[in-house]
Amino acid sequence: MLVIIGVVIVVFNDIFGKVEGFVEFIALYFIIIFITIAHWLFKQIKAVIRLKNEKSKTELLHLKSQVNPHFFFNMLNNLYGLVDKDSKKAQKLILKLSDMMRYSIYEGDKDTVLLSEEISYLENYIELHKMRYHKVIDVQFNIDTNNNDYEIMPLLFIILLENAFKHGVENLRENAYVHVYIKAQNSEVNFEIENNFDPSEDKHEEGIGIKNLKRRLELVYPKKHTLTLSITDAIYNAKLNILL
Repeated sequence: MLVIIGVVIVVFNDIFGKVEGFVEFIALYFIIIFITIAHWLFKQIKAVIRLKNEKSKTELLHLKSQVNPHFFFNMLNNLYGLVDKDSKKAQKLILKLSDMMRYSIYEGDKDTVLLSEEISYLENYIELHKMRYHKVIDVQFNIDTNNNDYEIMPLLFIILLENAFKHGVENLRENAYVHVYIKAQNSEVNFEIENNFDPSEDKHEEGIGIKNLKRRLELVYPKKHTLTLSITDAIYNAKLNILL
């Protein structure tokens, strides 16, 4: 509409001659057009960014909701069989499982949690597995921090830890091990985990959990993380580095 009015004004001036201040008027007119278009573009870009952010948040919440459901399901099945055999042990398992579920529901829904809280969550997971297995497992959990309690996205490391037990400890009858290393300093967090596994029982193919982890890292730490997964003989190694 503004453009049509401008054309009419220009044609009118060509026909009826120059009008005093016409040049200034045209300049002002095009400035107004430019501002109007720029404002419209800004609103459109802002709307697109808002929709993209909302979509990312929705996707992230969906990804978080997928973490650990089958672990809790398996643990509840184990508890069912343990209640009659060893009620005291079952009670301890229920308390630890309750703590983990509480963390997953309430802390897992947050954007960030303290690294110390995430470490406690991993330790509870390890203790649960030690209690449910009737075999010796070499589990080492090494932590090296500079006393700074960094904030980090929740439920990141549990996927790698869960894979180590699921693909390694579950299938090995003896000499199973899981070694975990966490180092945090200078606003950088390094997580490394190594476990052995039985190649005849498990091909260690990338599953939903790893795909979930990769996507969450892309959404929250774009260009600020590296995830390396490697298999050498019957040893699986995963390294995750995050710049905060």
